[in-house]
Amino acid sequence: MSPRRFAEETEHAAVSARSVVAHLPNTPGVYRFRDASERVLYIGRAINLRRRVGSYWTHPAGRLAEMVRRIARIEVVICQSEHEAAWLERNLLEQALPSWNKTAGGQEVPVFLRVDWQSGSPGVTVVHSIEPSTCMRHFGPYLGGGKVRLAASALHRVMPLAYTGQLLHQSEQDMARVRGIDPNARLALVEAITSVLDRTPAAVTAIRAELISRRDAAAQNLDFERASRVQAEIQGFEWVVSEQNVTLSEPQDFDVCGWSHGILVQFGYRAGRLRSWTQRPCTQPDAQPYLAGTPRQWLQFAERNALFAAQATRSSVASEVGDLAPADRATGKVPAS
Repeated sequence: MSPRRFAEETEHAAVSARSVVAHLPNTPGVYRFRDASERVLYIGRAINLRRRVGSYWTHPAGRLAEMVRRIARIEVVICQSEHEAAWLERNLLEQALPSWNKTAGGQEVPVFLRVDWQSGSPGVTVVHSIEPSTCMRHFGPYLGGGKVRLAASALHRVMPLAYTGQLLHQSEQDMARVRGIDPNARLALVEAITSVLDRTPAAVTAIRAELISRRDAAAQNLDFERASRVQAEIQGFEWVVSEQNVTLSEPQDFDVCGWSHGILVQFGYRAGRLRSWTQRPCTQPDAQPYLAGTPRQWLQFAERNALFAAQATRSSVASEVGDLAPADRATGKVPAS
């Protein structure tokens, strides 16, 4: 291929890639840029895929402009939460670092929440590893020690398990009395906290409502410092209770596959973490063995991303993706042809 022909095809591919941006969903997710030779240029995460990916074409300069000129294809994984997107980005970058990425795995530190119900010193703490015990349970892993500590503080604010311990200092005993904490409520509080960390909808909703109520009460009393602190705890709480299925607590190996309109999307879990993500043309009969092996709880995730991948990789991206209704663009749903 002549240099002129290559430049023309690269420019055409870049225009087609950019045309996808307006049709990306306004949801959290991970995006991947490829060049005309299918090499991965960059992997990133977004709270809002459309806004974040589109920002690359807003007056790029220097090295960024060089990368943007090379983008021939955009691939995305639509995630359930910002937390899930953060984990997926980390997992993928730990496997391979594209040329325009600088850090493998991101900056957040993986941590766990430990619920300890020993009578002497119960409580909810942030730890970096799991310590097997019959008197405690671990939740996670979560990314971001700062956010998770705020979540632990939020839980203590509403359900102060630590104040039910038998080894409290005098000041802590006084605080427990002021707050009306019954030492005999220890196991009930443990049960309530574990329900929240298990993401039981009613439990999560109740604690969220209580935190919002306390934030608003502080603001009404002009205690803006306290209101700001509770708001930060609410954000940490939401981070912890948000859905996240790309990094598991158990080291399982399995594959998750979705198929739509001739495109097979494959996600590979290794040691409990989603480590690989590929998509390729595939007939429906050839896809069936892959689909049959997908665990049921991951079917919706796989199907949602296969639908969007198929729409984005059709022969005419600009016209085909334009068939999406506005409501569907916002949710990432793609209608059948």
